[in-house]
Amino acid sequence: MKKHILSLLMIIAASVAIQAQSRGVKIGYIDMEYILQNVPDYNEAKNQLEQKAQKWKQEIETKKNEVSRLKDLLATERVLLTKELIEEREEEIAFQEKELLDYQEKRFGPKGDLTIQKAVLAQPVQDQVFNAAQDIAEAKKYDFIFDKTSDLTILFAAKRYDISDQVIRVITRSNKRNQMSKKQLKEEEKKEALENMEDESPALAERNKKLAERKAAREKLIADKKLAAEERKQQALAAKEAKKNGTAVPKTESKSTAKDSTSTNKGTDSLKPAETPIKTVDSTAINKKIKAAEDRAKTLEERKKAIEEKKKQALEKREAAKKAREEKLKEGKQD
Repeated sequence: MKKHILSLLMIIAASVAIQAQSRGVKIGYIDMEYILQNVPDYNEAKNQLEQKAQKWKQEIETKKNEVSRLKDLLATERVLLTKELIEEREEEIAFQEKELLDYQEKRFGPKGDLTIQKAVLAQPVQDQVFNAAQDIAEAKKYDFIFDKTSDLTILFAAKRYDISDQVIRVITRSNKRNQMSKKQLKEEEKKEALENMEDESPALAERNKKLAERKAAREKLIADKKLAAEERKQQALAAKEAKKNGTAVPKTESKSTAKDSTSTNKGTDSLKPAETPIKTVDSTAINKKIKAAEDRAKTLEERKKAIEEKKKQALEKREAAKKAREEKLKEGKQD
């Protein structure tokens, strides 16, 4: 393996020396472990495999407990057993231990199910990484792209040559393209072109980052102003309703007002939004109005009860008269 690595290094060095005479050499590298951790499909399948491995571990633990139980039972009953029975028990324990070791090797050994399934799981992603790295190398004129996690030892690698994030973007986009509309594809292509420009120019990336931060700050300021205006509107409506109903509404300080008062303490009184004044209502007048309303309601209730009582009495009289007439008719028929 070392001979192959040395040969590869010598070939690369010779190529670099030849190409360096005509133009600069462009080198990049990827971190396969980092890429695998950031590919959603791989992580989902990996979680499923880990759940399966956890189940295997539980099965192994159950087998270990069974072997321990047989050993403890033999130790307890040894004095009561014959030589043949002891040998039979020991053979059973040895057989169970061998089965346990075989099962551990089958599941977690160097050629076990876990190792094989991990390789099968990573292979499609590794193929995608290989294709993505080739596309990036051709598009951006890279001369060499290395895998940081391979057997090839890299003693130092500057972060600016790491194209792992670019590879992840290529893989993610290729997986999403089939589900995108034409409009979304165009937007994604524009975004991809901008990101490629940022990859090539760190200064442009920093500038775009600052612009995005300023835009976010402006949007937040506009949202805060809208919230303050809405709160003032609600406050004015509440005051109007209170005046109409003759009830007092306590003055509440909105979030925007509290924020403005803080800024006032810092010497920014000009930024404080205008507050809508709320007229206070005399509590004595309110109490009089409430009492008058209660008296009117009480009088109406009493009148209603009196009318109901009169109706009831009239019905009773009518019913009594009816019964009296019926009795007279019956007496006349009998005569």
